[in-house]
Amino acid sequence: MKDDVWKRDEIASPCVKLCVVHPEERICVGCFRSIDEISGWSRMTHEERAVVMAELPERAPRLQKRRGGRMARLERS
Repeated sequence: MKDDVWKRDEIASPCVKLCVVHPEERICVGCFRSIDEISGWSRMTHEERAVVMAELPERAPRLQKRRGGRMARLERS
């Protein structure tokens, strides 16, 4: 009976231990979840987690926008 906990069909957390919330997008730069999704993950149903997991790849490009940096300065020269 106690081994049942290890055999559950449960969606693992997408956390990659890079926990920083982007100040403008308000999503974690590591896993792309919102604060509410992160804090409520343990209480979500399998279906709710699946919905969040399906949305995460679409959120990644929101954090890849760069405003410039060294390469942008070199290109302007």
